[in-house]
Formats: sequence, C-alpha cells, structure tokens
Amino acid sequence: MKPEINQDIIELYDEYTHKPLPRRTFLERLGKLVGGSAVALSVLPLLENNYLKASIIEEKDNRIETSMESFKLIDKNVVYYRTAPKAKGKYPTIVLIHENRGLNPHIKDVARRLAVEGFLVIAPDGLSLKGGTPKDEDEARAMFKTLDKIDILDMYRFSVGHSLDDIKSNKKVGAIGFCWGGAVANRLAAHCTKLNASIAYYGIQLDTQETKKINIPIMLHYAGLDKRIGAGIIDYTRDLIDFDVDFTIHHYKGVNHAFNNDTNEARYNKEAAQLSWKRSVSFLKENLV
Repeated sequence: MKPEINQDIIELYDEYTHKPLPRRTFLERLGKLVGGSAVALSVLPLLENNYLKASIIEEKDNRIETSMESFKLIDKNVVYYRTAPKAKGKYPTIVLIHENRGLNPHIKDVARRLAVEGFLVIAPDGLSLKGGTPKDEDEARAMFKTLDKIDILDMYRFSVGHSLDDIKSNKKVGAIGFCWGGAVANRLAAHCTKLNASIAYYGIQLDTQETKKINIPIMLHYAGLDKRIGAGIIDYTRDLIDFDVDFTIHHYKGVNHAFNNDTNEARYNKEAAQLSWKRSVSFLKENLV
C-alpha cells in the first residue's frame, strides 16, 4: 500500500527543490510529517523523478532523428540535444528549456514528443556554463544557484539564433520552458528579438519593466496549488494587459507545480498535462508555421 502524499508533503518537496533545502534537513522534516524516517524513505521515490518512465517517444523512433550537438559561446562549449522529424523539409523551430535539474532524460523525451508533432527542437544544457548537468540532482539544483542571470539569458538568446541556422529550420522559432525554464522563457520573450512566440509552464514572472518589452505572443500555464509561483500571477497579468501584450493564460485547478512532468508520480496530473500540451502545440503551430 502506497503512503498518502498530502499537500504539506508536496509543499515541503517544493521547498527542498527550489530553496533548496539540504537533503538531511528535508528528510528530517519529511519524517515528522509522515511519522518517522523509515516512512519518509518509502515516500521519497514517489516525490523524486523516475527517469525510467521518461520514454514516451523512444530514442530510436523511426519518425525522428536525434543527436547530441554543441556550439561555442565565447570560451564555453554549450551542449544541446537536437531532434527533428526524419523527413526532409523545413520545420518550425523550438528552443526547449529544462527545469532546475538540467538536461535530463525527461526533457529529452519532451523534445522527441515535439519532434513527432512536427517541430525541429534544440534543448540546450543550461549547466553547460558550469561544466554540464551532473547525474546527482541535488548537485544539479545547487549549481543553478551559482548561475549568472545575464549569462543564462545570453546563452539562450544565442541558442535561439543558432537554432535558426539549422538546415531544417523554417526560420521561425519559439521557446518553451518548464519551472526554471519557464522563467527563462518569460525573459526571452522580453529580451530576444529573434523569438516569434514563447510558452512558460509555471515560471516565475517578469517585473513591470521587463514585461513592457514583450512584443510577441506568449502562453502561460499555471498550477492552482502552486503558491510560490501563483503569488506573482495577478501583478503579471495586470502588466500584460496594461502593455497590450498578446497573451493567453491557463489555470489548472487542483494541480501542483510540475504537473506536466510524468516522471514525478506525486505531482504529475495526466488531465492537466494532456490539455496543456494540446494547447501548447496548437499555439506553437499557429505562430510558427
């Protein structure tokens, strides 16, 4: 029988992954919530991502091509995962931006799902600036705290331009980001003139001065139970309206931050994930084809 995962546990895990809390502190607090350290250890696999589930579209799917590539950004080698329909042609292009765990099997699978939908996708490793995504997720989360926001923005702006040089690009490019990547997608919408559209899943919002710079269509997905990110929605929406930004916003009641991540059993919500995916693909095709 699986232990019950209540909202207090979800919110503690969110604090652990985003503050972040030291693992020892997290496990001590989790033990108090669930009734002991042994139960806490049994709950942990339900909270953490299980990348054995990260193959909705297999790497060797005959409809697509995949590869690991890189480009130079000053003195740094930026690694990215590239995937596209195998058939010859020009395709709308996506820069896919990962969560605060780096370029992992789940994000690569999301890239393949987009390729099956008819997109050329590059998914850069944002931790390339620090040597690349490590296997240990705690180590990866800690590395994100050391990244410079300007450097990250420059890297992803360069990624947008680089994607347009791909032989299969139709010269229209959008960004889609999740969590940490959602915040980056928001910033790209304000600061990247080559971008044609942007989607942010549960990403931290922009301030007023940045918001007024957005001149492309954007789509925003928010989780109803996500107090941390939800706190900024009202002000962001007000600014988007005031500056006449072309935006679409969707709220998903009763779901948690990271509801789209199907490798996370505790937070994934199939109904919200499928609905938001359908909306996202339609939005991207409307603005990039």
